[in-house]
Amino acid sequence: MKKYFKSILTIFFSLSFLCQNAYSAEKQELLKVDWSFKGYFGKFDRASLQRGYQVYNEVCASCHSMKYLSYRNLAETGGPEFSKEQAKAIAASFEVTDGPNDDGEMFTRPAKLSDKFVNPYSNDKEAIASNGGAYPPDMSVLVKARSGGANYIYSVLLGYEDPPSGISLDDGVYYNKYMYGNAIKMPKVLEDGLVEYNDGTEATEAQMAKDVVSFLSWAAEPHLEARHKIGFKAIIYLFILTLLAYFSMKRLWSRIEPKI
Repeated sequence: MKKYFKSILTIFFSLSFLCQNAYSAEKQELLKVDWSFKGYFGKFDRASLQRGYQVYNEVCASCHSMKYLSYRNLAETGGPEFSKEQAKAIAASFEVTDGPNDDGEMFTRPAKLSDKFVNPYSNDKEAIASNGGAYPPDMSVLVKARSGGANYIYSVLLGYEDPPSGISLDDGVYYNKYMYGNAIKMPKVLEDGLVEYNDGTEATEAQMAKDVVSFLSWAAEPHLEARHKIGFKAIIYLFILTLLAYFSMKRLWSRIEPKI
């Protein structure tokens, strides 16, 4: 019985070791970026977030929705922090369907700060039909929904290559060395100089990928900086409380003479 139990433990730890190594190998394959928002004191780069929104709006928004974001979020503290006037202008550049009016009819109007980001498609069926049978995922929480997070999305955006010899792909399917399964229906969308950044930054593929992934990371965790601040304050509070408790107990026990 003891020998049988030992064999089970050996198999269990061997499988755990193999799984851990496979997971580590998968993580090591991804491109690594020194994201400003990582770590206990991480903060979003405001300029990068604004550029990232520009990339999303000019490149990604024609296929991918961000249904959990409102235009007012673009002006909130902790995000891209566009001015209120800039956010209003961004919203007004889109039209939304509203109504019914007094005649019982639906109508279109310029979007307001309170409106959600406009969806590029009327429904899921239209989205699938317009993308060769593949549904373009909503990008609101995409970074949190994918294993590897920001590094994975960044790697996929830069991972398009010609397929290796011996590998054939169906029409409308592209080879991506970082995509799970190496096959993806989204074509390569980033090219050097594809957008003209408002702040004059050179729009290389890597720069655009980094900026849009920063924007998507903020969209997935809009209160990240606030949580970091609260966590830091909580650590300081607990540290002070521990010191007070330590010195209080030390003073209390110092009055008690040890019995011999």
